[in-house]
Amino acid sequence: MRAWKRLSTALLIITTVASASVTTGTANAQQQGARFAADPTRSVDTSIGNNGDGTTFPGAAAPFGMVQLSPDTQLNKYASYDYAQDTILGFSHTHLSGVGCQTMGNIRFMPTTGAVTSSDPAAYAAKFSHDHETRSPGYYGVTFDNGIEAELSATQRTGQHRYTYPGGTAPQNVLIEAGESNGSTYAGDVHVVGDDTVEGWVQGGNFCGETGKERYRVYFSAKFDRKFDTFGTWTDSTLTPGRRDATRGSKRAGAWLSFDPAGGDRVGSSVGLSYTSVDGARLNRRAEQPKSFDRARASAHDTWRDELNRMRVAGGSTADRRTYYSALYHSLLHPSVGSDVDNRYRGFDDKVHRADAPYYQMFSLWDTYRSQNQLVALLEPDKAADMAKSVLRVYQDGGWLPRWGLGGGETNVMSGDPVTPWVVDLYNRGLLDRRTSQQLFEALWKNANEVPADQSLFRGRDGNPTYVKNGFVGYQNLPGYLYGDSRQAGSATLEYALADCSLSTMADGLGHRDKAATLAARCDNFAKLWDTGVTSKGFTGFPVTRNADGSVAGDPDPTQSGAFHEGTAWQYQWLGQQDPQALFGLMGGQKAAEQRLDTFFDLPTVLSDPAKAASESWVTGAYDYHNNFAFNPNNEPDFHAPWMYAWTGAPWKTSAVLRALRTLFTDDAYGMPGNDDLGATSSMLVFAMAGVFEAQPGSAKYLVSAPMFEKVEIRPAHGRRIAIEAPGADASKLQYVSSVRTGAGTLRTSWLSHRDLLRSGTLKIKLSDRPTSWGAGVAPPAVARD
Repeated sequence: MRAWKRLSTALLIITTVASASVTTGTANAQQQGARFAADPTRSVDTSIGNNGDGTTFPGAAAPFGMVQLSPDTQLNKYASYDYAQDTILGFSHTHLSGVGCQTMGNIRFMPTTGAVTSSDPAAYAAKFSHDHETRSPGYYGVTFDNGIEAELSATQRTGQHRYTYPGGTAPQNVLIEAGESNGSTYAGDVHVVGDDTVEGWVQGGNFCGETGKERYRVYFSAKFDRKFDTFGTWTDSTLTPGRRDATRGSKRAGAWLSFDPAGGDRVGSSVGLSYTSVDGARLNRRAEQPKSFDRARASAHDTWRDELNRMRVAGGSTADRRTYYSALYHSLLHPSVGSDVDNRYRGFDDKVHRADAPYYQMFSLWDTYRSQNQLVALLEPDKAADMAKSVLRVYQDGGWLPRWGLGGGETNVMSGDPVTPWVVDLYNRGLLDRRTSQQLFEALWKNANEVPADQSLFRGRDGNPTYVKNGFVGYQNLPGYLYGDSRQAGSATLEYALADCSLSTMADGLGHRDKAATLAARCDNFAKLWDTGVTSKGFTGFPVTRNADGSVAGDPDPTQSGAFHEGTAWQYQWLGQQDPQALFGLMGGQKAAEQRLDTFFDLPTVLSDPAKAASESWVTGAYDYHNNFAFNPNNEPDFHAPWMYAWTGAPWKTSAVLRALRTLFTDDAYGMPGNDDLGATSSMLVFAMAGVFEAQPGSAKYLVSAPMFEKVEIRPAHGRRIAIEAPGADASKLQYVSSVRTGAGTLRTSWLSHRDLLRSGTLKIKLSDRPTSWGAGVAPPAVARD
């Protein structure tokens, strides 16, 4: 049913090439008057992706905020909210958007009426209907079937609650669970303070199948706007009326508060969070406490309106704008502020430190280095610089750089070396001061050449011993680890090579010539995996996984995953974008590589029926990364693949593939084809619809494709306005770039640098409904050979 729903929606969005000429005149007439919306928040639906694929949450949060206050419909399941469910267990204060592992969901509040008889959320959960939900950036509201209305909003470090109870004489309750979360919880305490406050903490940390890892402790201080008449606490299933303190037993620890209906029908609460202490949570609550819930809601709305206006669009269909702005919203939720208002934070050494700027955490780097990092750097350069400094503090406090940081701990999830291109991108955009750049380079150089002595916390690049020696990671199935570069040796080699190549540009810029040369020599290490004896689908030569002695490890069939992380050699063969000419040389040259790309995307079907190609020819399903040869738009390693046509002399094909890609994203709860992974998938879509994308992480260069809106306006914080104008742009038909003019003149290449984009003023893009030769003359440069 879901697949049919997607396909039906996609068919409504897009028309075939045959019908494009019929609709051109109408579309142009409609778009001549395209104007920017005064309030883009009205085009955001936070329910998009609220299913088992996108794993987003619908609740209230501020951009990059510490708090994500959202309903939970089930525990131990991704973001703990599934659109298909009809029961809410409560509202917890921490969530990660789009993660494919259950985690967070800490400090859950739930309003009830009547006697409190159980600590089991199954006993006090409430039925609801989506018809009675209200969702918008910074706000969530729902009226339960039992008549209780719950409203949520958020500041950066606080969650704001307002509950309206139905009339009657039954006690009005708020239940607070601090010992059970969405995922593993190790400890928790609650304390009822006086007659209007509850405080406590919860400790958790398991992630993506790993166990026994206590990675964070989050504290809270909740103050109510009415005094409660009675209260009690529970440990596991034992409820004790009148008791003020409870400690988690084997499962739960919580408190309940009961209010006299004679005091009114509403109860409000302001909840401060902190990762340092209860004192920090109390400080955050007092500093950010709004004058009223309505003020909090209005402030959150205004903040999101301004944030979304940083990259606003005009033209397109209502569905296009809803899809675009919802993706932009999801792109700007993380990384999350981890420091208190006084910049105190808990480091990776489990000690409290004070930074000189906001400290960020929740770094899903394997995902975000390919798309979301670039979007944050473009729109919020100051915040991006603070995020880089936060990563440096992880190194200074913990001794190594993170790969996937959860709160104050490293998860070691995924493979490769994502932090390197993530940092280099910010350096090559000129966002880092000299001192920070030098310190980060020293950390990155260590990471690129050594291995942590004690891998209990950081595994680092555990494939370095064989990689540094031989140029490839030797396969080794290390016992006791679910993740590790030696287990995913094929893909890890490719990720290392890209990272080292990007780092060579930073080394060169900082004057480390010898180190730059050493790193640049690793740019083409993908060639060390190339095996000309492997054939598939009529093509010869593919990357394989090798043992430390150079022999092929396992089955070299490029349609089987083997030791390629969440993919196959067919999908990973394009992860050599740091030097496409060398990569294409292994494939038999530019034209042979183009033919291989055409097969990968099923280009004939893309051109005749884009929606069919996307839904039938490509990989479908959020978790179908294994044992396939086709394009996988649902997972990060393939994000850049559509733009590889820029190096084949046929950049027009990128625009065609992206129009097909657009059909997979719809403006409903099932509108995200794969995990959003802290905004990574959404950011890729934002760039694809805007017409620019950095396909070579670390290069700070954008490739240009046909925009899907008539107007895109980019307004970086503290920067000059950038306009992209594409008269007649329409996502529902195949269109191609025929010419580009900037404030500096005609752009004859298919790319421009980040600096040139910032200086461009206006990019005027002319579009054609037929393939063109624009941008075919000169290929973009290799990362280390500019």
